[in-house]
Amino acid sequence: MITKHDFTFDNLALAISAFLTALDIGTYALYIFDYGAPVGLRLALSNPSSIKAIISQNGNAYVEGLGHPFWDPIEALWAEPSPQNHEIIRNAVLTLEATVYQYTSGVPSDDLPLTPADQDRQLALFYDYRNNVAMYPAFQAYFRESQVPLLAVWGKNDPAFVPAGAEAFKRDLPRAEVKFVDTGHFALETRLEDIAEDTLQFLKRIGY
Repeated sequence: MITKHDFTFDNLALAISAFLTALDIGTYALYIFDYGAPVGLRLALSNPSSIKAIISQNGNAYVEGLGHPFWDPIEALWAEPSPQNHEIIRNAVLTLEATVYQYTSGVPSDDLPLTPADQDRQLALFYDYRNNVAMYPAFQAYFRESQVPLLAVWGKNDPAFVPAGAEAFKRDLPRAEVKFVDTGHFALETRLEDIAEDTLQFLKRIGY
């Protein structure tokens, strides 16, 4: 039952790994975004030879990519997972207004409320996100060792994962391609065609 599931990024990665196995998908290009970044990069760590390319659309793997003040209450939760800090995030982050903010903040021009159970699951993942940050050095070592082809196409106005996170890929992957689009966190909502074209051209250039 879903209510008994531990909502962690390790478990999300296990679920996706099982899905890939069920479909008999052995090699693939990763498109990573937001929560999908630490999930996909766990797959890369566990089986590097499966990954032929990475497209990171606001999918962070560097501390400097964590935007503030967005992460301030979440980092407070990591430091002290008290009921009070859980409630701060429940009331300030896991609301319709905060969801609308994430979709619209940074977008030059312009949803559904979460149920209490949805909020609990999101709180569990926000708290578990500290383990993703702890794994950043391992993700970065994978980049250095594999030199996997990578395109970072980033909504430059994202308050959660800021442009420094995109630029940081080049520290470990000198041939990484970094592009910014004038939008926010959910870049595909307004720049779908541009990002799709960038992705297709990137995959063609690397012969995938």
